[in-house]
Amino acid sequence: MYFNSLDFAVFLPVVFILYWFVTHKDLKLQNLLLVIASYVFYGWWDWRFLSLIIFSSLVDYTIGIQLSKQEKLSKRKFLLWTSILVNLGFLGFFKYYNFFAENFVEAFSFFGNKIQPNTLDIILPVGISFYTFQTLSYTIDVYKRKLEPTKDIVSFLAFVSFFPQLVAGPIERATNLLPQFYKKREFHYSQAVDGCRQILWGFFKKVVIADSCAQYANQIFNHSDDYSGSTLFMGALFFTFQIYGDFSGYSDIAIGTSRLFGFNLKQNFAFPYFSRDIAEFWRRWHMSLSTWFRDYLYIPLGGSRGGTWMKIRNTFIIFIVSGFWHGANWTFIIWGGLNALYFLPLLLANRNRNHLDVVAENKMLPSLSALFNIGVTFGLTVIAWVFFRAESVSHAISYLKGLFSSSLFSLPSVRPTNVLVLLVFFMLIEWVGRRQQYALEVLFVKRSRVLKWTFYMFVIALIFVFSNETQQEFIYFQF
Repeated sequence: MYFNSLDFAVFLPVVFILYWFVTHKDLKLQNLLLVIASYVFYGWWDWRFLSLIIFSSLVDYTIGIQLSKQEKLSKRKFLLWTSILVNLGFLGFFKYYNFFAENFVEAFSFFGNKIQPNTLDIILPVGISFYTFQTLSYTIDVYKRKLEPTKDIVSFLAFVSFFPQLVAGPIERATNLLPQFYKKREFHYSQAVDGCRQILWGFFKKVVIADSCAQYANQIFNHSDDYSGSTLFMGALFFTFQIYGDFSGYSDIAIGTSRLFGFNLKQNFAFPYFSRDIAEFWRRWHMSLSTWFRDYLYIPLGGSRGGTWMKIRNTFIIFIVSGFWHGANWTFIIWGGLNALYFLPLLLANRNRNHLDVVAENKMLPSLSALFNIGVTFGLTVIAWVFFRAESVSHAISYLKGLFSSSLFSLPSVRPTNVLVLLVFFMLIEWVGRRQQYALEVLFVKRSRVLKWTFYMFVIALIFVFSNETQQEFIYFQF
């Protein structure tokens, strides 16, 4: 079920009414309702994949309980690796089987041995990359004794399948989300209103910004050989805003929807396009995944504690694995490697934690040096996104060759004025709200009711206008 669908427009109020007016007196009944609602939400795509998420949940629930009973290190490690292999086994089969099969055939063909690829017609279960990492973090934290395993199976099933963030995150830690299912939730009007504001901004990002940009990004990328360097730059720029509006928009809708039900999810995006270097960008982009890899991969590998070679190795591992997490294509791996190259000089020079504050925190405008750094970081990010969007590595290389040709300084043939104006409006609102969890959190909240509602109605009107013209699926559903 898509957030931007009529089905969800009916589903959400029905679940909300049942949750607060029918089951509100019984916590277990509320949690059971959330499990059922989440399975309906997930099964709307393909009910067959419900068995996968239920099986994965039961495996980690059982292993968590068994870990609490075991003190012997060897048995605890066996249980942990059982969870890791089961979860990553499913993920690897559904997401990466054909990738490895095809590359195995190509490797043999390179040496003159021709064999037929044994690929399968596999459908990728929606959200498998997200809920797999969510359940894995639970088992690992229980193994490390950072978390007491739960014996409440309904709460655990609700934690794994919680419908607002099930399909595309944020990837929640059990230490944050699971305890919220144990406590009685009270309806707070202010929290619900705040959630609605965040949902509104999420829909604006998705429908008005991302979907509008998608039309032109797709047009230019799909026919990149026909366009000048300046137009290819516009295509890369449109995709840069498309993927941010699409993914952060989903996160805003998920977090806002969760607040309607009394839950608080972690912030997933913190205005990454205002970053002053790549290290800051990765602290602000898809934060739930970045911190997951930091805590469960980078730090166990030794992090930045070792010598120069270890720092280089660990940096490339975490970025390449992050790229591969996004998809079974060499373009994603190169995208991850390119970001590692961007990040490495900062790490080696001990400058990767220079910008921990908000840019121009107590000022309206950034300094010239900050503006320059933002521009350079944004430009590097745009180049990296070309590999993320391209159909193949050769497509990405030819796209960049065309982009950096002499025609880069010509007038682009695709320059939709309405979309460019919307992007300026969007970035202005994001800049004003950059100190908050999301752009509209306090914007106009303490102003006159007329001004506040005029702005909200303007945003709603834009959503309705563009929803009829540009509707696209969420990009991260394919990951």
